[in-house]
Amino acid sequence: MESQFPMKQIVDTNGKIVLPEYKERITAELAKEFFKQMIRIRTFDRKALSLQRQGRIGTYAPFEGQEGAQVGSAMALNDGDWMFPTYRDHGAAIVFGHSLMRVLLFWNGRNEGCVPPVGKRIFPPGIPIATQIPHAAGAAFAEKQKGTSAASIAYFGDGATSEGDFHEGINFASVLRAPVIFFNQNNHYAISVPMSKQMNSKTIAQKSLAYDIPGIRIDGNDVFSSYFETLAALEKARNGEGPTLIEAVTWRYGAHTTSDDPGRYRDQGENVRRREEADPILRVERWLKNEGLYDESWVEEVKEGAVAEVEAAVLEMEAFPQANPADIFDHVFAKPTWQIEKQKKNYLDFIGGERS
Repeated sequence: MESQFPMKQIVDTNGKIVLPEYKERITAELAKEFFKQMIRIRTFDRKALSLQRQGRIGTYAPFEGQEGAQVGSAMALNDGDWMFPTYRDHGAAIVFGHSLMRVLLFWNGRNEGCVPPVGKRIFPPGIPIATQIPHAAGAAFAEKQKGTSAASIAYFGDGATSEGDFHEGINFASVLRAPVIFFNQNNHYAISVPMSKQMNSKTIAQKSLAYDIPGIRIDGNDVFSSYFETLAALEKARNGEGPTLIEAVTWRYGAHTTSDDPGRYRDQGENVRRREEADPILRVERWLKNEGLYDESWVEEVKEGAVAEVEAAVLEMEAFPQANPADIFDHVFAKPTWQIEKQKKNYLDFIGGERS
């Protein structure tokens, strides 16, 4: 099956274009925007990890190493499209226009963090595995029924393809030719379980065969492949040709979440090799250097700008009004039951009274 679904690469690890037909399509402006957005979300990711270790936000799911897949796919979307992320796709959500402050609020346990900017169709992150996939298919079908050109993209990991929601969502979209992109980031592990122990399938892309939809396998660390393949799939979707399954083969450097120790189940030495050879940011940097477009002062400006933006978001998040503890009781039922009212009173008495 790997020969039937070869891994497509446009720019290799040395920053060389391996598919000449893309040479004219890869502009300096596009490559620099890729670089800028990847630096931006990696800066955010590292800061969020630091905040968690300091106790300033809650449990956090890092995505460092997967920037190429997230930036390329998110930049391919139109403003009116729908995004259905998982808990590890806040990089893509930020690129698509989500507020950094709101994303930090989400990781600080606040429901307000799920609210995207006005006009942005970003679904709350899917925490239960694969549940966002049928939602993405449904939203896409609704747009088709309304006669719009909007499409949706659903992000998920390799482990999600073992869930019923994946098969139900992809089958629904296939039958109804819904304009949805199923974007899998195969980082080789479902928490601690390697792909070889999850499934007998050699690729994720081959699962498209069961539903008679296109299946594509790309180098997920190649932001150029991520962008152009998502763009092509979206064009087909908008033209009424239905869904596409994209498998972006990538790697997360860090833990599944900050409550996890990857050293117990994965050779961490692999991180060193991948950082040196296949890092998505380093690949674009090498392309820029090969093209004579790498400017040290511009790179420093990009990095400083990213740090300033992230630090401002942290200050805004930490200045956000404190949550009312009563909220966790007040929004369970339209009319609270006596049991909930009793629990609420006992809890508020315990913490010293209700806050306004």
